[in-house]
Amino acid sequence: MDKTSIEAGTPTSHEKEPAHDHKHAEHDHDHAGHDHAHSHGGPFGEKTELIFAIICGALLALGFGLSFIKNISPFVPTGFYIGAYFFGGFYTTKEAVEGISKGEFEIDFLMLVAAIGAAVLGEWAEGALLLFLFSLGHSLEHYAMEKARKSIAALAGLAPKTALLKTGEQVKEVGIDQLKPGDVVVVKPNSKIAADGFVVAGNSSVNQSPITGESMPVDKLPVENANMDMAGADKLEAKYKVFAGSINGGGNLEVKVTRIAADSTIARLVKLVNEAQTQKSPTQNFTDKLQKYYVPAVLILVVLLLFAFLVIDEPFSKSFYRAMAVLVAASPCALAISTPSAVLSGVARAARAGVLVKGGKPLEELGSLTAIAFDKTGTLTEGKPKLTGVYPLNGASEEQVLEIAVAVEKLSDHPLAAAIVKGGTEKLKRDIAPASGVETITGRGIRSQFNGTTILIGNKELFSENGNTLPDEIRQKAQELEQQGNTTMLIRQNDQYVGIVTLMDTPRTDAKEALTELGAGGIRKMVMLTGDNQQVAEAVAKQIGITEALGNLLPEQKIEAIEKLKTTERKVAMVGDGVNDAPAMAKSTVGIAMGAAGSDVALETADIALMADKLTNLSFAIGLSRKAHSIIRQNLIISLGMVAILIPLTLLGIAHMGPAVIGHEGSTVVVVFNALRLLAYKR
Repeated sequence: MDKTSIEAGTPTSHEKEPAHDHKHAEHDHDHAGHDHAHSHGGPFGEKTELIFAIICGALLALGFGLSFIKNISPFVPTGFYIGAYFFGGFYTTKEAVEGISKGEFEIDFLMLVAAIGAAVLGEWAEGALLLFLFSLGHSLEHYAMEKARKSIAALAGLAPKTALLKTGEQVKEVGIDQLKPGDVVVVKPNSKIAADGFVVAGNSSVNQSPITGESMPVDKLPVENANMDMAGADKLEAKYKVFAGSINGGGNLEVKVTRIAADSTIARLVKLVNEAQTQKSPTQNFTDKLQKYYVPAVLILVVLLLFAFLVIDEPFSKSFYRAMAVLVAASPCALAISTPSAVLSGVARAARAGVLVKGGKPLEELGSLTAIAFDKTGTLTEGKPKLTGVYPLNGASEEQVLEIAVAVEKLSDHPLAAAIVKGGTEKLKRDIAPASGVETITGRGIRSQFNGTTILIGNKELFSENGNTLPDEIRQKAQELEQQGNTTMLIRQNDQYVGIVTLMDTPRTDAKEALTELGAGGIRKMVMLTGDNQQVAEAVAKQIGITEALGNLLPEQKIEAIEKLKTTERKVAMVGDGVNDAPAMAKSTVGIAMGAAGSDVALETADIALMADKLTNLSFAIGLSRKAHSIIRQNLIISLGMVAILIPLTLLGIAHMGPAVIGHEGSTVVVVFNALRLLAYKR
């Protein structure tokens, strides 16, 4: 056996890559996994299988190294190989037996038989390498499955376990599973909302980003009729409705429950991701079908060859030797290592550039994309409001407007207020003392006293209610700014309007560059999907060069948008960073998460994570994927071609064990070194 092949081949896993944590619905993902559950225990707990694989590799390396030392008994390296067989074959044998008991013959089983055949013929190192590769691959596969289970737990954990149920004047804590439609729950400030419903008392700002992806907290108001028909709850405006798992702001709320816990928005998200995980991809089905035919066919052929001496005038030993030679020739050693070696090289290269790729199929699929859908908040934008403009009115100066805005907003805990204070202080380059006598007008703005004057800061509605009329020129100016995607805040001092300040969730600095690179790289269509309103979506899209913007979308509607996109484009990716993006990621061909800003669930659900939080890394990853796909295709041709040549040669007796082993090791070396070229890939 060639020494280089051992050294180059050691870090690989078997053909079933530890590709991904999820088996997504309609994903074309190569998700590893048998139908039976893998929950291996042992002396080292859950890590036993991985530790066994590492021990197998260490014994294989020791045995191979000792085989080059002169004057040492050949039994010494063989002893290490036997130890490698035990640790590498322990769980592989266990699973093979489980599969056979169900009438299933997989490539794993064939490789196990091939390892035994190699041992019978004295090729212990070859067999130990095969077992090492498979045991390592299995352990990584099972690790990925455990990560999948944890992602579901993280998603389900967004909603609180208990709620404060109000009955008359009494409030008691109950489990959320006890809530039923029509119940009223109390939500305290800065706590998670326990159930889907609508507000019947209280005012507050609610952070809905975990559910809808909206960048700004949404002001919530009570409905006029708390005893309204429950059937009409879904038709209520967004300002009245709340979702389980969203985070209340600074006010107390009383919420009438509209759905039981099992039907809440967050529960539906859990269900959507679960459904996506449990359905096999077409590639997985094809692999299963191939195993059903290939493995039994080879085993039947080998068994028949064992009895060739009954038909051909030759001794049994010669028939046995030929059968074992065919078994080694037919065992897909180079095939098993060709894809994982390319995958690991590609994944390692991607990691150096800040891109986490979860296995082979996402690495391949990324290069075949023709369309990409992006979440807006936190993906194409910074994910937080920022002061974008100051527009003085009626002779006031920009400095005066900022002084008033900062002084008053210092008294508020609203996220927009914090953005005004931060941006205003940076522009003024000095600190401003806070105003006094603050009064919050929920859903509208704030009133305060500043230098002996009364200040009102808020949205247009604040100055247009109770018979008040906002001057047409100011209303028109505010509407103009809002059409550009801004949130506007008007400032009035006593009876005179002194200015308008604007805030916006601004685009990432690298967003426009990244989209330009993607377009140049062959991505025909780029779509923005967001929970923000259509006006904001279109304004951001115009700034960064996105081809289409779809606003006001809930998670289910994002899935519908992905499905619609897939009807016109062959392969579609979804790029997001929030929990609300997880189902859409699962439905796409490739799910991509913004790593640093992404939620745990988005990261777990995604196939690829931009860990450095740089959108420009996406075009690099696509280029790497295309190169990896090309190399994988070359490796498959080399490995399958070698098997196609060796089987008839050994079957006809033209090639014996020596040429079979040399052919296998030669093809293994070639595919490994071909795969290693990915490590040198440049942008």
